[in-house]
Amino acid sequence: MRIVLVGPPGAGKGTQAAFLAKNLSIPHISTGDLFRANISQQTELGKLAKSYMDAGNLVPDEVTIAMAKDRMEQPDAENGFLLDGFPRNVSQAQALDEMLKAEGMKLDAVLDLEVPEDEVVKRIAGRRVCRKDSSHVFHVEYKKPVKDGVCDVCGGELYQRDDDSEETVRKRLEVYHTQTEPIIDYYRAQNLVVTISALGKVEDVTVRAMEALKRLVASK
Repeated sequence: MRIVLVGPPGAGKGTQAAFLAKNLSIPHISTGDLFRANISQQTELGKLAKSYMDAGNLVPDEVTIAMAKDRMEQPDAENGFLLDGFPRNVSQAQALDEMLKAEGMKLDAVLDLEVPEDEVVKRIAGRRVCRKDSSHVFHVEYKKPVKDGVCDVCGGELYQRDDDSEETVRKRLEVYHTQTEPIIDYYRAQNLVVTISALGKVEDVTVRAMEALKRLVASK
């Protein structure tokens, strides 16, 4: 299957992508991972992307598209892939369609993870990260540490990252609504979108997603 995963920040896309990719035996292609891999391997695209990032500019669509194309042409993606973070806007979605069409392929589904805006703010603004090890993440409501402000794992101080503040989260949501959300209507016109609630336990959302994808494929 060839799937695009869409949803606002805080919807749990990365977590769901990992579970779904494993269940469907297809690679999880994340924009963040693509950038990190290209930059660390110092590929031509990585160097180009870094030059924009170092200057404080957004990486142009054509660079992101070229990275995604290169990754989708790898042998492990021959039988499908799950895209997370790409396409990010309608022009990238159109480029992806052209790319696939040139290879005689097309998307099977666009999975839209729906989360109320207040829940997104609560999820992200409530995160607390350990200063000693950023992989230790807690939440003021959903995953409280035993001792307030102290990491259960290593005893490091827990803090709120600047980009997790409510103000920043609401700005990120604005960007999502204006830039990324329009791709849902773009794909809906192609009868590719399945929308599911991303509320509840991670496993329940995964089951919901798998069932929705199966129904969509069966209906074609």
